[in-house]
Amino acid sequence: MAEKKFSKVAAGPHSDPDIFKRQTALYEREGDIRSPFARDYTRILHSSAYRRLKHKTQVFFNAENDHVCTRIEHVAHVESVAYTMAVNLGLNEELTKAIAFGHDLGHAPFGHYGEKVLSALSLRYAGQSFWHERQGLRIVDKLDLLEDNDGIMRNLDLTYAVRDGIISHCGEVDENALRPRGECIDLEDIQFVGQYAPFTWEGCVVKLADKVAYLGRDVEDAVNLGFLDEGKLAELKRLFTGGGDAVNTTVIMHDIIVDVCRHSSPEEGIVISPEYYKKLSAVKAFNYENIYTNARFSAFQKYASLIIETLFEGLYSLWRDGQTFGELERYAKIYPELGSAFTTWLLKYCDADVLPVGRRADMARYKNVKPYGRLENKGTYALAITDFIAGMTDAYAIRLFGEQLRF
Repeated sequence: MAEKKFSKVAAGPHSDPDIFKRQTALYEREGDIRSPFARDYTRILHSSAYRRLKHKTQVFFNAENDHVCTRIEHVAHVESVAYTMAVNLGLNEELTKAIAFGHDLGHAPFGHYGEKVLSALSLRYAGQSFWHERQGLRIVDKLDLLEDNDGIMRNLDLTYAVRDGIISHCGEVDENALRPRGECIDLEDIQFVGQYAPFTWEGCVVKLADKVAYLGRDVEDAVNLGFLDEGKLAELKRLFTGGGDAVNTTVIMHDIIVDVCRHSSPEEGIVISPEYYKKLSAVKAFNYENIYTNARFSAFQKYASLIIETLFEGLYSLWRDGQTFGELERYAKIYPELGSAFTTWLLKYCDADVLPVGRRADMARYKNVKPYGRLENKGTYALAITDFIAGMTDAYAIRLFGEQLRF
């Protein structure tokens, strides 16, 4: 059996009590045999945001093709890659799995292009850009809710280490060695993607696993959907194997995982060898040139833009100082599904004293953070719309858009 290189040092960061901290005291369950990180894992598993990932685009929008990778399959790949590395290196497997399972909760519908469209709208109307890593933290801290032992709806309240791994996971790794940062910072202070390294070795492993997983799986889908002809496949083989073996998800993932486990150590960090770093960078460049910027995405991008912009701007036009709920009630008579769904969303996250009197009793069991407060300005309202649309699946966004076409 291979030496578990990090076993002796893994207790270092893990001995810091801050990584186990939650925003508030999590309720206790008698006889619970799970660790704090295992509880985080199951809370993510049971969250609404996780369930919706199965109907969100990863790269290729093709809702009728059961074999195209969706966001939830990508998450499973990342968990598999990260878990294998963590076991081999002697890291905390439960923490690794929890971070991997939660890392993409903040993704918008329609993949990274949907994120780009929503970010532009959020910047214009709410005064802040949208990026899925920060949105993932926002979801687990403020938006997704679970019912507690007493039937009260509360926030997920995850440990610091898992929350940190979610916001710090950006898979665009452009260096071949990762090390955790030394400070336990306030995660709300992170202002842009990649500003800080993760706080734990497990977070570093997930960050690298994210890149390994998506590059390999995207190649497989591109082949099956006819994005790559024989000439391009031969080019990819030369880049990764020298022209010999097949290049598919298994080959790319396996070879890089073995390479990382062989070369990583507490002294050197989570490391890809120069040889495989060069190969991984070549596959990434190949994917961008031949897949992600392919002209075949043009119609999809226009479609995604139209849907997200129509929904956002339609809801944004309804803000009235102190009268927004009344305006939404009138809107729901014309567009019942969109109007009712967004109203219900707002009710859960606004202070009780600004809710319609007739709906306050319904919200009594919601003891969660109220990020929209009194809904006192258009910027806060725009942020509520951003959160609402970001949580949608592709299919749900399309359905609500279709409602706009009916007269």
